[in-house]
Amino acid sequence: MRRVEELCRTAETRNIPRYTGFLSDREQSLAQAAANRAQCRCLRFWGGYEGAERAVLCVEPPDSWQEEPLTVLRFQAMGTPLPGHREYLGSILGLGLERACVGDLLQDPQDETICYGFVLQDKGELICNELTSAGRCPVRACLCDAVPDSVLQGPQRQIQQATVPSLRADTVLSAMLHTSRSKAAELIAAGRVEINHLPLHAAHETVYAQDLFTVRGMGRFRLQEIGGKSRKDRIFITYFQY
Repeated sequence: MRRVEELCRTAETRNIPRYTGFLSDREQSLAQAAANRAQCRCLRFWGGYEGAERAVLCVEPPDSWQEEPLTVLRFQAMGTPLPGHREYLGSILGLGLERACVGDLLQDPQDETICYGFVLQDKGELICNELTSAGRCPVRACLCDAVPDSVLQGPQRQIQQATVPSLRADTVLSAMLHTSRSKAAELIAAGRVEINHLPLHAAHETVYAQDLFTVRGMGRFRLQEIGGKSRKDRIFITYFQY
């Protein structure tokens, strides 16, 4: 957060753009808080496409010369076993790059031999020149202009529905996890649950539509919608798991 405040001050006082590396969703929340504290408004988060999970913080004064902070790579697997997200990421980091250099990696749903990745602009050519494999599979990497829309749409989420007696955190969490309310309360008490990237301290806290639940070791869930009530006075909720 101190680093973000410094970037904001430098960008505004010198009228030049400043960029971070790729930030996780939690880091983006902290960066936004730091920018607010620095009273900086000329910023945006950009991960290469709308809805990107990892994104670069771009601090760009209105009259400054803006740069493109990232580029797109296309990875072509040339053999078997076909690599997945873990293998591609591991091979890229194996070149000596930090995690902040790499954004989202998106598999092509129509061709499992192809993967697209967003990386910092100054790391694209290095990866193209040095990356030869992912896992045990030979891979060729090259710069590309854009990612097909079919890839950017991402996987189809399985929308699920449930009814809950209240909007207490433990009640909603138990419905999402298909477990008992007491078990959900135990997870919260053990410090294993976050809502919107902040620790959940009390099982009785109220939750709201679009809240993001992160349960360590069990996954992430989005409370997509809160509906009306059933005849038995239970509340309809809609959610999905990432």
